[in-house]
Amino acid sequence: MERRELAVEIRTKTGKGISRQLRAKGLIPGIIYGKGMEALPVALSPKELNAAIAGEGGHNNLLTLKGVDGLDGNVVIVADLLRDPLKGVPMHVDLHKINLKEKIKVGVPINIIGTAKGVVEGGLLDFTKHNVEVECLPADIPEHIDVDVTEMTIGHSIHVGDLIAPAGVKILDDSRATVINILGKVREESATPEKEE
Repeated sequence: MERRELAVEIRTKTGKGISRQLRAKGLIPGIIYGKGMEALPVALSPKELNAAIAGEGGHNNLLTLKGVDGLDGNVVIVADLLRDPLKGVPMHVDLHKINLKEKIKVGVPINIIGTAKGVVEGGLLDFTKHNVEVECLPADIPEHIDVDVTEMTIGHSIHVGDLIAPAGVKILDDSRATVINILGKVREESATPEKEE
């Protein structure tokens, strides 16, 4: 997983009024929490945050903090991000401080590869589960888990237990949960040729 830097500053005051003042200055409120530390209110640039989590890794990008005494160089990931429902801009972020030597649980997207034979035959690909929860060391977090659907025909399914995770990554979701279905009716060959008129 890619490592990026994220600048934050400590904020001494909290509350809705303070949050509005921060946003008026072009900043957003956030909080850093983790094992062995008290939750720490911070402020940061939404543009820098968007840049830090851009790309395939998204929220799972490992972010190295800068600008906070005592936390400089520590690594965090985005645990929760609140966005404006209309504009899509960040409004508040929770940052989870992690230990690079301890396994963590995160959600990872599923990436479909290829075009299923069943779709070519007129079926419909039903993508029912877009993410799975995994457990691994932070440096081993995959950007996504690939699923090749090329050989899938109508009526076939892929379940969580069929997914292949990278080395060192354990998928935690129920192995019986369906990820992809190919829906549609199998074409039947006519038993008798049509009579010529």
